[in-house]
Amino acid sequence: METVVWSKPEGQRAGTPLLVMMHGYGTDESRMVRLFEYLPPEFTFAALRAPKPIGDHYGWFLLDYFLANDFADVISVTGAVHGWINSVRGQHTSVSLMGYSQGMAMATTLLRLHPRDYAAVVGLSGFVLDNDLLALTDEFETRPPFFWGRDKADLVINEDATAYTGEWLEAHTLLTARTYPGMGHAMSKAEMADVGAFLRHYVLRGGAAGN
Repeated sequence: METVVWSKPEGQRAGTPLLVMMHGYGTDESRMVRLFEYLPPEFTFAALRAPKPIGDHYGWFLLDYFLANDFADVISVTGAVHGWINSVRGQHTSVSLMGYSQGMAMATTLLRLHPRDYAAVVGLSGFVLDNDLLALTDEFETRPPFFWGRDKADLVINEDATAYTGEWLEAHTLLTARTYPGMGHAMSKAEMADVGAFLRHYVLRGGAAGN
């Protein structure tokens, strides 16, 4: 990852839980950096910039309204992110993931491919990839804690994708689902308060089965 914004200087990160944050399609890491102040300060946050230029901004892989994608691109970028996480994992007590919009697809793909590596996952106004090859990996030993926040009236994520996402999360994760009327395809302070409570319970207080 060429651009990463950290919440703590390097000398203060050792021994802290890490939350890796991935932005949506056509934005950049600043969207996630703005959330640092609303989340538990015990964590170290790392906001990643996606590698693919999308106009003046960035994305993880090419995407259309129907969320069609090139699966080879998905696997390539997921492998790159996983490799970067492994390069810093050793100084942290655990690693959790947060993804907004397309970043939620990234977070859930990382979870599906490496389910034992993540303490908890947060998905915001996003989706899970509907892919037959990924589905072959969907047998977790224990259900990972997952927070899913959204507005039911969000028009950016199409209905079929939302339905599949809900079904997948119910079937495979220890799900905490919350909705925020009027939020749209965005994130809110009320949502961050709920995310903070989720992270405190499942990561800081040891509610998760492992990392």
